[in-house]
Amino acid sequence: MSRRSQGLLGIWAETQRQQQRQAEAAHRARLQQQREQERQARAAERAMARMHRERQTAYRRQREADARRRTEELDARVAALTGLLADGCRAPAFTPAALLRPERVEPFAPGALAAPVAMPDPARYQVPTGGLRSGARRDRDRQEARARFEQDWYTAQAAEARRQAQLTAYQQQYDQWAAGALAEIRWHNAGVEELVAGLRAGDADAVVEYFSAALYSGTSWPEGFPRQLSAGYDTAARQLVLDWELPGYDVVPEVKAVRYLPTADEERETARPAAQRRALYREVLAQGVLLVLRDLFAADTHGALDSVALNGFVDDVDPVTGRPATIFLATVLAPRSAVESYRLDQVSALDCLTDGLRGQLSTRPDQRTPVRPGRRPDDIAGGAVVSHGTDGDPDLLEMDPLAFEQLIAELFRAMGMRAVTTQRSGDGGIDVDALDSDPIRGGKIVVQVKRYRNTVPPSAVRDLYGTVQSEGANKGVLVTTSHFGPGAHGFAQGKPLTLIAGPELVDLLGRHGLRGRLGPGDAGPDTPEPAEPAPDHTTLAMNWSGPAALDVCALVCEGTTVLDDDHFVFFNNPATPDGSVRMLAGVIEDRAALRVRFEDLPPDADRLVLVAAVDPETDPDGDLTGFTDARIRLLDAAGTELDRLPVSDGRPGERALVLGAFRRRAGGDWDFVLGGKGYPGGLAALVGDFGIEVA
Repeated sequence: MSRRSQGLLGIWAETQRQQQRQAEAAHRARLQQQREQERQARAAERAMARMHRERQTAYRRQREADARRRTEELDARVAALTGLLADGCRAPAFTPAALLRPERVEPFAPGALAAPVAMPDPARYQVPTGGLRSGARRDRDRQEARARFEQDWYTAQAAEARRQAQLTAYQQQYDQWAAGALAEIRWHNAGVEELVAGLRAGDADAVVEYFSAALYSGTSWPEGFPRQLSAGYDTAARQLVLDWELPGYDVVPEVKAVRYLPTADEERETARPAAQRRALYREVLAQGVLLVLRDLFAADTHGALDSVALNGFVDDVDPVTGRPATIFLATVLAPRSAVESYRLDQVSALDCLTDGLRGQLSTRPDQRTPVRPGRRPDDIAGGAVVSHGTDGDPDLLEMDPLAFEQLIAELFRAMGMRAVTTQRSGDGGIDVDALDSDPIRGGKIVVQVKRYRNTVPPSAVRDLYGTVQSEGANKGVLVTTSHFGPGAHGFAQGKPLTLIAGPELVDLLGRHGLRGRLGPGDAGPDTPEPAEPAPDHTTLAMNWSGPAALDVCALVCEGTTVLDDDHFVFFNNPATPDGSVRMLAGVIEDRAALRVRFEDLPPDADRLVLVAAVDPETDPDGDLTGFTDARIRLLDAAGTELDRLPVSDGRPGERALVLGAFRRRAGGDWDFVLGGKGYPGGLAALVGDFGIEVA
């Protein structure tokens, strides 16, 4: 083989070795990459498994924490029941001063009306001198500037005159309201002084009224416990005879503890032993009786009581007849000297009641085993007997202010919320604290209660709004026995405020099983019929999703023309002259509502048109984009939902919308016809189509 052939062969062999080394390197790289991918996959699997374990652990811990929280709440309820008497003895004693109302009213708050209208500044209308303009052009500019100044000055003067007129009218309205409110406070305080004088003199009516107020308005009796009584006073024996409602068996929790079972992923409740629950209930009844005795004697600062005959009862079902009945579970005749000699905050309640005071307590109150009551209020010959919380609707105008606040708190509780009255001092302008647990509309609600006879001024609504902001609440509610003027409604529009006037309050109480009236309840033969709507009305309750704050209005029409301006119902005209259509500003469950008596609509009216519009003052740039998922709930007089009527959603650029109309058919029936026509020009353009001229 030649030397040349050997060289070529060597080159070829070297090339083959290099290719082999490259192939081996590529194979090693692939193996390395494969091993890295497998390592990363294993790491990801371990991370996912760890994350899953951590989530499971976090979930289990959360469920265990929820179970512990429920158990702690149950323990806290039992502890509160066990310490009922000791805690109550630490509460301040009721005194006549608690019935007095301070002689003060909300100060006059004109708001924006207090600021004078700014007059135009002449310096802003000066024409610059110099420049290349001719003398004639400069004179013309001066004349135009002078004309603009005079026009702006006259406009500002007219606005200032309107402001002063509005301020004067508002001041007169406030002065009238303030004088009436102050007169009512003084009348109330004079009545308290008269009551105290009767108490000193041993007058039976005054004694019964005072001690009823002491029990009804005292702070020692727990929130949520019943407050129903019947009382009489034996003047000769100086003895108060009282029937007082005690809490039912369900006050003691049936569940003792809650435990989470991770294997079944469920909470398991442990029942409280029947014997333990019965014993605790008897303890609660005994403590309740002693606490009432303590409150009565502690409130007796004038020595009117030598003894108290107390009968404790529950409203339940008679186990013999199966009918509702008043069942007495405790009775005691307690001399003042004996009660005052005991340290009630340290006694054994059962022993003190049965052995110390020789009272009787049901041995099986859980089975409603009764005791024979001692002396009853009706047994007092010629004595005064007063009942609270029983038959008859209480007059809201005459109700004790503290009792009125308790009634409003009970109303909110009947509506499914948690509500408590606040302390009498340092409450920050809040009378009732409420919490709505609804995830959408719910949150903290602050409630102010105004038991007025005259129109509530806008300043009270402004104060409530300030309280809502300072407390960080979701909504403020102002409840009154009187009514609100246009200024109050105007300020509340577009804000998280609800105004409940007297008639709406009575309607709400009735819808939720509570009672109340405004003024005398039994009209004599010469008393005119009440002007409030008859009970056979229909409520049109309006709701929608989205943040839109709208005015819902109604027009009573013949064809497509409203009968007259008085039959256009909105916040400045809340009812038609005959009261057949009335706005309900206080329907808390709904965003707006109307109450209609279709049979009382004028004979020439053949349709009731419902509309919604953006408030131009509250939201000058808003439209109906946020008006979605809208519906009307039809409710009968008892509050039962009869039907739901869907209405059209709002559209961008539109500021008012016809929701629909109820049309009178042959035979007097009314059918609902869906609307949908929108108006970019807002409410003014809409009502203009129905024949109302807007200035």
